[in-house]
Amino acid sequence: MIALVAAMLWHRRGQAVTLALLALFAVAAAVAAPAYLQATDRAVAAGQVETAAAGDRGLVVTKVEDDRAGSQASGDGNSLSFSTVGPALVRFPGFTNVYAAEYPTVGIEPDLRYRSRFVYRQDACAHLTMATGRCLIGAGEVVLGERTAQRLALGAGDHIELSYAQFSSDPRTPVFEAHGRAKGLTVVGTYRVPHPADAYWGTHGYFAADPGDRPGEPVFTNSATLNAMDHGSALKSVDGTAGPGALDVDRLAGVRAALAGLRDVTAKLGSTVTVRTGLPDLLARIDSGRAAARLIVPVVAVPLVALSWFAIFLAVGYGTEGRRPELAVVALRGARRRERWWLATGESLVAILAGAVAGCLAGQLLVNVAAALLFPGVGAAPGAAALRYAPLAAAGAVLAALLAQRRQLFSPVAQLLRRAPVAGRRPPILEAAVALLAVVTGVQLSLSGGSPTGAGLFAPALIVFAIALLSARALLPIVTRLAARALRRGQVGLALAGLQLSRRPGAQGLFSLLVAAVAVTTYAAGAVDSGAQDRAAQAELGTGADRVVSIAPVTPGELLGAVREIDRDGRFAMAVARTPSNAAGEPPGLAVDATRLAAVATWPGDGPPAGRVAAALHPSAPEPVVIPGRDVTVEAMSSGLSAQHPLNLTVSLTSVSGRGSTRVSLGQLRPGPFAYTQRVPSCAGGCRLDGIQITSIDATSGISGHLTITRLGSINPVADAVGTARLGDRSQWRMTAYGGLTAAPGGLGIDIDAPAGLGDSGAWIQPVDTPYPLPVATAGSPGDAVTGLDGRRVDVTRAVRLPAVPRLGVRATLVDLEYADRAATAAAPAAMTEVWLSAAAPSDILDQLAAHGLVVTGDVSATVARAQLDRQGPALALAFYALAGGLAVLLGAGALVLAAAVDRQRRAEDLSALRVQGLDRRSAGRATLWAYPMLVVIAVPAGLLTGLAGYGLTGWALPLAGLDPPPLPLPLWPRPAVVAAVAVPVLLVLAGVAVLTSRNLRNLVAGRTGR
Repeated sequence: MIALVAAMLWHRRGQAVTLALLALFAVAAAVAAPAYLQATDRAVAAGQVETAAAGDRGLVVTKVEDDRAGSQASGDGNSLSFSTVGPALVRFPGFTNVYAAEYPTVGIEPDLRYRSRFVYRQDACAHLTMATGRCLIGAGEVVLGERTAQRLALGAGDHIELSYAQFSSDPRTPVFEAHGRAKGLTVVGTYRVPHPADAYWGTHGYFAADPGDRPGEPVFTNSATLNAMDHGSALKSVDGTAGPGALDVDRLAGVRAALAGLRDVTAKLGSTVTVRTGLPDLLARIDSGRAAARLIVPVVAVPLVALSWFAIFLAVGYGTEGRRPELAVVALRGARRRERWWLATGESLVAILAGAVAGCLAGQLLVNVAAALLFPGVGAAPGAAALRYAPLAAAGAVLAALLAQRRQLFSPVAQLLRRAPVAGRRPPILEAAVALLAVVTGVQLSLSGGSPTGAGLFAPALIVFAIALLSARALLPIVTRLAARALRRGQVGLALAGLQLSRRPGAQGLFSLLVAAVAVTTYAAGAVDSGAQDRAAQAELGTGADRVVSIAPVTPGELLGAVREIDRDGRFAMAVARTPSNAAGEPPGLAVDATRLAAVATWPGDGPPAGRVAAALHPSAPEPVVIPGRDVTVEAMSSGLSAQHPLNLTVSLTSVSGRGSTRVSLGQLRPGPFAYTQRVPSCAGGCRLDGIQITSIDATSGISGHLTITRLGSINPVADAVGTARLGDRSQWRMTAYGGLTAAPGGLGIDIDAPAGLGDSGAWIQPVDTPYPLPVATAGSPGDAVTGLDGRRVDVTRAVRLPAVPRLGVRATLVDLEYADRAATAAAPAAMTEVWLSAAAPSDILDQLAAHGLVVTGDVSATVARAQLDRQGPALALAFYALAGGLAVLLGAGALVLAAAVDRQRRAEDLSALRVQGLDRRSAGRATLWAYPMLVVIAVPAGLLTGLAGYGLTGWALPLAGLDPPPLPLPLWPRPAVVAAVAVPVLLVLAGVAVLTSRNLRNLVAGRTGR
């Protein structure tokens, strides 16, 4: 029997090879998915490490120690050194540790507002390039930065003196003062830094630009010299930096354990010890990417394996249908059921098992090749774990083959001898069962909150197959009717081609397979393109601009002034501050220099033009009230005030020359006319009036009275800030609480009416130098007020509706920074200040920002953000979708080839008989050439719609943007151009295969008939 089966395999070796390849596809897909996930794990970790900032790849343990207090000499064990933290740092495998210490000094800088950083860093000489002289060897030696040495006219061999310095505690003298004995030092060389961004230098910012337009170049020395100098507090640190392979995926558990151990050790050293590290965030991103990949890859792997089973079912069914006469002869000769079963199934089972064995190797090799192309230098890490689903895939293939032969195994001989199948359509039991399962799993997917796990994992595959089966049952009868109509019209070739499709055994199954194959490819293409759009939105709209530079807290006026001075034409830089969100449920907000919005910000494509939004946020408004001198004077006349509840008069001012804000108390209001004057040094260059505040010591009692401000300005009447006309115009002022404004002869009348007192904030009178309520652009449901930059509630009106606010997302507000600053009663430093830059920003923009007094604390670009996203789990997992889509098309093409090979003999006999009976050559040619191409032409559009429907019903659950997506408008649907770019090649490939197989049949018919 074995020899007979072997002979059968050899005789039909083309069909056997095709069936083996289909089994290989099924098992290879089941092996490739876990193998690809193993490779993805490694690639996710490597990608995140490669694109992470230096602070995310290491850690810094710091402690401020005052050596004068004798902490080291006391031997209390709390000093920061390798002896105390070394054991914990050693637990970080593959990390390099560097000890450093520093403190400020004075002695060589001519301007005492600036200090020199006196730094010891272990092995610094190995990372410095000496421009002149040599590097450090002995005690009392230092090296200076090349540009610093040139600026200070110092060089190798010069003698200098440095003293430990502290910043003066007196605000009137903002300078560094010597607090220790001066120490003589020898400059032995000048250096330059070849790689200032190297991980060795850590996150200390040694080479960031210093204030005063000075390059960041510390004075480097050795440990003995630094300790020998008379000094106070020193900042000591130990930096741990991950070396090559230290953050490989198989070492991450050890890194987590080491982090926990380090926290325990540093906790014992006291509260002054801090650990700064981005490792937890990096590990979280790696874990998130790995988890997303584990949710994404199986979603397409399951339908690919199921499609392979379906192809095997169809192929075996086609092959068995062609062997009906053989099986009938075996049955007639009285073969036992076991022998009959073996002869019927042995040929298919041997081919499937051979393909399954080859599939185990092919799946891993396929992943190895893909990993080499997609993840160069990472590797696929092949292992036996990738084979855990191979037996299941092989068993499914065998079961599919047995189910395909069930009728031939149990049918009587008379039925096997029939050349045509029994008439009548089978009931739609399979379609109903698959549709029911699709509904159940789809509901499970929805109830699970969109996590494609458990039963929800099978929802995409079942939905696709249900639609494919139902479309086949619906469309093929239509083809029959169209064929009959063509026959009545005399279009014999077209009619025969249509009847071949609709009446041949297995045609419905072949059509379903092609629809499902195209649907899987479309689903995969939709996920890949949606993921690409999601990453683009996160990188561009999520960053807010081409580049975002974080600035240490400054007042909005200082930020606006510096940025506008750097970019006077408004081409590449925009000042941005985050508005506080103190009220419960208040959406986050941004205050931006709206005049630069269109030039700098990344804008949502479906939103109104940025220029129109900018115009709505920054309409014309009166000029601010500016007091030109430092002697601030307010002349007022009060009446009706209670002596039991005295009121105080305060003005809030902001320097127009960048010297900050201040609130000046002018004293207690007195009955009758009175002039209130106060000298404000910060207003020497002029101050903007933010508001006039009236407060009471007793904030809970009823307060009333009248006040008329008759003059506002400097002590010099010629330099009044407000003319009489503007001062007496109520429309030029606003008072939002505790009273109202009235017309008064020669000034501004203020009626105070506070039955429950003036509260903690008091009554504010502000000049109307902004539109009010303040115009805002909002995404989501707006309120009628927001928290202003001073923490007070500010009335707003929505001027524009946005689909999303750059950086913040679908629920946020956008306001003009200049007007928000004017509307505030005090210009305090904003909590989060940034400078957004366009691609036109100059390369030295960071130096320019530093030169204008802005301290850069961070620098993020959309390009780097996109690179990080492209190396995260979702992006890497979607590469498997492209592979799965290609395999699905190959499965469809293989099924076409196998169906044509099985049908070739019988169709040739039928058409030859028709030719003998008078069928013309042209009609016979059309019948042979149009059948399978017609099937493809119908199946591809149906599969395209099926794939889009399946993706629309389940694609929302794929974590394409990560497990915790940002609140941005992330697109779900693929772009039409991408769908078309996938559909056209699929149609050409399948149609080409169909035409080639049909041409072979046409040649066979011509050879039989000789015409």
